[in-house]
Amino acid sequence: MARAQLDKDPADVAGMFDDVAGRYDLTNDVLSLGMDRLWRRATVQAVDAKPGERLLDLAAGTGTSTAAFADRGVDTVACDFSTGMVFEGKRRRPDLAFVAGDGTALPFADDTFDVATISFGLRNVNPTVVGLREMLRVTKPGGRLVVCEFSTPPVRAFGALYRFYLRNVLTPISRAVSSNPEAYDYLEESILDWPDQEGVAALMHEAGWRSVSYRNLTGGIVALHRAVAP
Repeated sequence: MARAQLDKDPADVAGMFDDVAGRYDLTNDVLSLGMDRLWRRATVQAVDAKPGERLLDLAAGTGTSTAAFADRGVDTVACDFSTGMVFEGKRRRPDLAFVAGDGTALPFADDTFDVATISFGLRNVNPTVVGLREMLRVTKPGGRLVVCEFSTPPVRAFGALYRFYLRNVLTPISRAVSSNPEAYDYLEESILDWPDQEGVAALMHEAGWRSVSYRNLTGGIVALHRAVAP
């Protein structure tokens, strides 16, 4: 069952990400116990982008995910609504193309990309359906979308353990390693408020994507959603 999206001012969310840009990747690595690397690797495999294809990496942050595609010879554009993330990404990887942009009003022409992907950022695009429609607009007919996002473990006992971790472990750890622990309070809230796998699939259908499917990673903590532009 889909749950309502967390109501948060986009400017406030962008500001939080500006504040944590410098240590963002390190903090994610610690909080996920290193699993974020496996999830991103699975995303790269699911996207399966080839040299010569043009790829939009939305909510790209500092470009960690984008670099994995660019290093394979894919023509990439990293887009994020946090100017702090974009600045940090340009500092680390000046060879990558970074663009500051709002996921609900992307600064690209129609039918620009062969593939669009977003990892752990769709929760921050509000309204979600508008963001999904924007990604569809800038994707060529027959192009594909891959979304990697936190999700809902289908096994009840494991789900309870995961929620316990989010509520009782994540916050203390984030306060020790993050430059802005409040941003990770938002992380917990946004994950718990986010629709489950079927709910996200329904949003993708509503936005106009077709051939929508998903598969779970790490027991459903994360789900990889795929779709094709009609």
